[in-house]
Amino acid sequence: MFNASDIREMLTAKDFKPFAIHTTDGARYDITNHEMVLVGRNAIQIGVGRDQEGIAERFVRCAILHITRIEELQAA
Repeated sequence: MFNASDIREMLTAKDFKPFAIHTTDGARYDITNHEMVLVGRNAIQIGVGRDQEGIAERFVRCAILHITRIEELQAA
């Protein structure tokens, strides 16, 4: 089980590594930029659909309780 501190640590690590968040409904969110996630106590907001300038087109709210796994993304 994950908590807000776990996710915040991954996002603020000096050597940030992109990762994917998987949820109970089968969704997957690739986190390729630490600025695209806002961490709250019980939920996170994920910016998705980034345009060419890196600006999110919309945000998805995900309850931390529904995160089933987090995996490091392979380098391109």
